[in-house]
Formats: sequence, C-alpha cells, structure tokens
Amino acid sequence: MSKEIFVAFATQKGGIGKSTVTALAASYLHNVKGYNVAVVDCDDPQHSIHGLREHETALIGGSIYFKALACDHFRKIKKNAYPVIKSNAVNALDDAERMIAAEVMKPDVVFFDMPGTLRSNGVIKTLSQMDYIFTPLSADRFVVESTLKFVTMFRDRLMTTGQAKTKGLYLFWTMVDGRERNDLYGIYEEVIAEMGFPVLSTRLPDSKKFRRDLSEERRSVFRSTIFPMDTALLKGSGIREFSEEISDIIRPQ
Repeated sequence: MSKEIFVAFATQKGGIGKSTVTALAASYLHNVKGYNVAVVDCDDPQHSIHGLREHETALIGGSIYFKALACDHFRKIKKNAYPVIKSNAVNALDDAERMIAAEVMKPDVVFFDMPGTLRSNGVIKTLSQMDYIFTPLSADRFVVESTLKFVTMFRDRLMTTGQAKTKGLYLFWTMVDGRERNDLYGIYEEVIAEMGFPVLSTRLPDSKKFRRDLSEERRSVFRSTIFPMDTALLKGSGIREFSEEISDIIRPQ
C-alpha cells in the first residue's frame, strides 16, 4: 500500500460490539495478514480499546511468562504490536496524522473506533474522511431502522455530494443468535439491497469468546491488541472470514 487507508467501524447505536470487532479485525490484519495497523480510539469516554492495551501492557510487564510470549510473538511476525492512540472524534484526524508522522513503520490501515452516537462533536467530520466505513447491525427492528437512517443520511448528504471521501459503506450482521430464523436476515437484506447498501456475507455470532481477554488465570486469548487470537477459539468465530472480506475490500485494485 502506498498510502494509509482510513477505516471506521461506526454506528449510531451503542452496545452492539463495535469496539470489540474493531480490535479483533485490527489484530487479524496485523498479526495474520501482515498489514501494518494502527488504531485511533476516539470512543470517548469509554476508550475500550486503549483500556485493553493498558491492561495487557500491565500484565506483560508483571509476568515473565507473558513477557517471553510477547517477545517470541514479535520475533515471529518481525514487528511490534500496533499503536493504539487515545483520542476523541474532534481531534481524531489530527492525532492520527501526528501518529503516522512519528511512526518509523508507517501503517497501511488506520482503524478508527467511533463513538456510538452521531451527536458527539466531530463525528460526522471525522467519518467524512474515512476511506471505508463498516456499520454493524443486529436483527432487531429498532437497530435496523436506526442503522439504515444513519447510513442513508451519510450516503445521501455526504458521499453523493462529494463532501465525504468515503469509497465504500458496508453493513454487516453481528451478535447473531444461532436460534434466530435465517429467513429473518433474508427479509432484512432484501430491504437493504433495495436501498442500495452492500452487506458483508460473514455474520458474526453472539459468542462469549469475543470477550476473552488476556488473563493470568488462563493462557488462551481471543480479544487482544497484542497477541494473535488462539487458533482453537478462532474456529467458528467468523473473524477470519470477516477480516478476509474487509481485506479484499480495502486492498488497492
């Protein structure tokens, strides 16, 4: 990649796992696909991803085992953990540019974890500078309606008018309950297709493994800003397929 690509996971509906998906996709692209990745955590005031990095750094600093594991991992992939910058929607773009200028190994992809509401200052301005936006939705009528209002507004007011540099706006299903009717998703997707929005083919399940962070009590980890996902936990999570889809979309033609 000749220039860093800005990617945001954004929605105006909170509690849908946006930050977790951002961390997992960033981890897969950085550790498995070989991209140089950076994350700008502007989901103020939660800053979940930045908080996860601090938690992991503290654990590694206090454990010979985790310290050796980290060194072995960095040696294997021939680079360090990706940078995580704490910011907010107003300053995110400036902070990203400062981070890029300071990094010796320039990122190929910069992920922005956005606040869960459009009412936060700076959200629309920052989103307008994204190359790609991926928006999660779940099979709940209120979530679907809210999400479609958001993407329609962004496309019609910003993308079609040239006020946004965004090349692609994609929806994806997350928190999928295996007991839900499959045809329900088909019905929703027919409506979404009529509105002209693409939907990723991978549907992410509602799984407790997505919240499995680094811990002194267990050796396997899934959600991490430093270590790759445990291979056994990766199976059936949809994260490999989801991240591969994103990689295919953002890769320069």
